[in-house]
Formats: sequence, C-alpha cells, structure tokens
Amino acid sequence: MQNFDAVGRRKNATARVRLTPGTGKRIINKVQIKKYLQRETLEMVVEQPLQTAGLSDSFDVYANVSGGGLSGQAGAIRHGISRALVEYDEKLKPILKARGFLTRDPRMVERKKPGRPKARKRFQFSKR
Repeated sequence: MQNFDAVGRRKNATARVRLTPGTGKRIINKVQIKKYLQRETLEMVVEQPLQTAGLSDSFDVYANVSGGGLSGQAGAIRHGISRALVEYDEKLKPILKARGFLTRDPRMVERKKPGRPKARKRFQFSKR
C-alpha cells in the first residue's frame, strides 16, 4: 500500500498531508474533520480537490496542521491534498491547476505600523 505525502501552506498555516488508499476517512491532528474544523464551509474547502478529481471515497486523508487559524489551516490542507494527488497521478495536474488548487495563496497579514492602532487604521482625527 503506497502513501502520497505533500506539504501545503496558506497564510501562517502549514499542513503535512498523507493520502492513503482507503474508504474516505478524514483525520486532522488525530481528530475527526467535523470536530476539528467545526464549520461545513471549511470541510467543503478541504474536500474540493478530491471531489474535482473524483476520488472522494478512495483515499483516507491524514493531516498534521500547525499555525494560523482554522480558515488558513483548511486552505493549507487543500493545498497539501492537491499536491499529493498530483504525486498520485500526474494527469490530474491540469485539472487541479485550472481550479487554482496548486497555487500557494501568497496573501499574508500586513504588519502593524508604528503610530497606528492596526496596519492601516488610523486614530480619530481631530481638527481642533
């Protein structure tokens, strides 16, 4: 039985993903996906590459994720699953690439600037 490993990233989250031929189990940090991600939309994000490839029930997904919040972690898992699927079958690459699943989302949180409460927000202006 062969495993397909890949790393996915989004925002500050990093996911190490392992695809194993199986029945469709989804385990994230040793917890069921429903319990870990808590939102159906995030579960859908994780499932997208497998559904696009038509392999939802033929792989078990085991992921270790660290950093960021739940949304970034779900995106990182999606990226990792997509890369692992390409490792499994090179023919899936154009399909996944067209959907944007293989592109590492470069958007990061902008840093806080000095003299401001947040990155772009300013303190209230007083004319007098």
